[in-house]
Amino acid sequence: MWWSGTCHRLIAATLERMSVESIFPRLEALLPKVQKPIQYVGGELNSTVKDWDSADVRWALMYPDAYEVGLPNQGVAILYEILNELPATLAERTYAVWPDLEALMRAEGVPQFTVDAHRPVRAFDVLGVSFSTELGYTNMLTALDLAGIPLPAVDRGEDDPIVLAGGHAAFNPEPIADFLDAAVLGDGEQISIAISEVVREWKAEGRPGGRDELLMRLAESGGVYVPKFYDVDYHPDGRIKRVAPNRADVPWRVHKHTVMDLDEWPYPKKPLVPLAETVHERFSVEIFRGCTRGCRFCQAGMITRPVRERSITTIGAMVENGIKESGFNEVGLLSLSSADHSEIGDVAKGLADRYEGTNTSLSLPSTRVDAFNIDLANEFSRNGRRSGLTFAPEGGSERMRKVINKMVTEEDLIRTVSTAYSQGWRQVKLYFMCGLPTEEDEDVLGIADLAKKVIQAGREATGSRDIRCTVSIGGFVPKPHTPFQWAGQADHETVDRRLKALRDSLRGDKQYGRAIGFRYHDGKPSIVEGLLSRGDRRVGAVIRAVWEDGGRFDGWSEHFSYERWMSAAEKAGVDVGWYTTREREENEILPWDHLDAGLDREWLWQDWQEAVSGAEVEDCRWTPCYDCGVCPTMGTEIQIGPTGRKLLPLTVV
Repeated sequence: MWWSGTCHRLIAATLERMSVESIFPRLEALLPKVQKPIQYVGGELNSTVKDWDSADVRWALMYPDAYEVGLPNQGVAILYEILNELPATLAERTYAVWPDLEALMRAEGVPQFTVDAHRPVRAFDVLGVSFSTELGYTNMLTALDLAGIPLPAVDRGEDDPIVLAGGHAAFNPEPIADFLDAAVLGDGEQISIAISEVVREWKAEGRPGGRDELLMRLAESGGVYVPKFYDVDYHPDGRIKRVAPNRADVPWRVHKHTVMDLDEWPYPKKPLVPLAETVHERFSVEIFRGCTRGCRFCQAGMITRPVRERSITTIGAMVENGIKESGFNEVGLLSLSSADHSEIGDVAKGLADRYEGTNTSLSLPSTRVDAFNIDLANEFSRNGRRSGLTFAPEGGSERMRKVINKMVTEEDLIRTVSTAYSQGWRQVKLYFMCGLPTEEDEDVLGIADLAKKVIQAGREATGSRDIRCTVSIGGFVPKPHTPFQWAGQADHETVDRRLKALRDSLRGDKQYGRAIGFRYHDGKPSIVEGLLSRGDRRVGAVIRAVWEDGGRFDGWSEHFSYERWMSAAEKAGVDVGWYTTREREENEILPWDHLDAGLDREWLWQDWQEAVSGAEVEDCRWTPCYDCGVCPTMGTEIQIGPTGRKLLPLTVV
C-alpha cells in the first residue's frame, strides 16, 4: 500500500512537469463536418494563452451552454481576466459542444477541450462551471464525460480536476451534489484567488492527504461548500430531517461571498471579442451589483444584496478603456435595474456628451417603469439609434403586482409609454409572468387589457396608428432564497390554459390585435426548471438518467423534451409534483437551508405571508432598514452615491 501511494505521487509529479499538448490537430479534422465550426477555434481578440509550465495552478472555466451564449457571460469573463493576471495561474475557457461535434468527438476519441489553447479539460486543476440556469446541468455531464472525468465525485482520483460550481444556481447545488466536488456562493473575484492559493500550497507540499485533504482545506474556511462532507437524513414522508457535517472541522453553514468595493475590480478590462455571432454583441459594464427593490419572485435581487454602486468616474474609465480594447460600437450599462443608479442621470449625460457624433451607442438593457424618464432615454439615444423600449410589469393586474411587490401601477406604465411614443419611439416590449402565487385567470387576462391600453395611449400621443407593443410571457418558477421558496408552483396545464385564453383575447381583438405581438413559453419547461431549482440530492438520479437518454441543451426549446424528464423521474422514483406544485410549511427544512445567502429565514417567511395579503415593502435604499438580515449577517452595508463627481474628460472623443 505504501509503495502504491508513493508511486502514484511520483507519477503525478512527473505529469505535472510535462507540458500538455494541444488537441487541435485532431479537432481540426472534425470541424468541416459540423455546423458553426468557428465557435471551436479560439483566438479571439483579448483571449489569453499562457505557457503551461509557467503556471502552478490551472483553471478551466466553463459556461455550460453553446459558445454564442457563453462567451458574453460577464461572470466567466471577469474570472478569466482576474485569474490570468496572477503570475503563476492560468485560466482557459470551455463551452458545451453541439451534438454534431459531440458525436464526432466520441467516435474519434477527442476529449473536451478549452478554446484558448485546445488543452484537454482533464489536465487542469480546477474545472469551474458557472450556472446561470439549472437547465445547463445535463451539459455539464456531457463535458465531464467527454473529458474522461468520472461523473460521480466519489469516483474521482487525484489526477482529476476539482469540479467547482458557481453562479446563481449554485445557491442550491443539491440536485447536482453527486457530480460536484465543491460549490461557491456569491461573488467570485476574491474567492477564486483564495482557492488558487489553497491549491497552490497543497501541490507545493506534495499533495498531502490526496484529494480529500485539498477539499478539507477548501471547506474549513466556510467559504467553499463541499457536498461530500455533509450528510442528509430524511423523514419517512420524504421531507429533509437534517443536513449535518460529517467531519469535525467542517462548518454547519456555508456563507456567500460579497465584493464590497466594485471600484477595486474594474473588470473586464480587455473584453473578449467573439469570432462567431453571439447573443450580445456589445461591451458591457456592470454599474452596480445587488438590488433591494424587493421583488419577491426575483432570486437575483435577493441573493446579490446589498446594493454596491460603481462610481461615475470608474464607469467612465471602464467604458473608455473597453471601447479602446475591443472596438465594440455598443456599450450596455448593466445591473438588475440600471436606472436605479444614484447618479444615472450624470452617467448618461456624461457618456452621451463624450460619444456624441461617434459610432458608439449606449444602451440601458434593464429599466423599471417607475425609474424610467424620457430625459434619460433621450441621452442614451442621442446618436440616433432608437431601439425599442423594454419594461417588465411582470403581473397583469394591480393585485398581482402587489403580491410580487412590483410596485408599478397601470397609471405609471401608461404615462411612461405615452411619453416614449410622443418622443419618437414606436416599439415597446412588455415582460410578464404566468403562474405566480395566488394568480387567477383574470390576472392573466389583465395582460391583454394592459397591452391594449398601451397601444391606445401610443395612438393618442402620436396621432398615428403605426404603434407596436410586444407582450412576452414566461412561466413562473419559485426559487430558493426568495419569499416564494415555500410556494406551490402552478402546474403546466393551468399555465397553458391561461396563456391560450390570453392569446385568444389578443388575437380576437380587431381594433388592437394586429398591433400586439405575443411571445410565450408553455408551462412544461418551467416544471422541469422548478424540479431542478428546488430539488435535493435525490433529483441527481433524474438528471443523470435524462443525460444518459440523450438530454442536452435543455434551455433550447428545440432540444428540450418534457417527456424525457418525466420518464426519467418516474424510473428514479421521484415525484415531480412533490418538488414543484406542493406548498411547503414554515418549519420544513429546505435543501438549501445550510447555505447562507445572508437573508434571515424568518424575514423571508414574513414577506411570503405579506405577499399573500398584498402588502408592499419599500426599497431600503431610500427608507429605514427592514431587517432582511444581509447587512449584519454578511458584515456589509448598502453603498450608494451620489459622489458629486462628474464623468471626465467631458471633451468629445
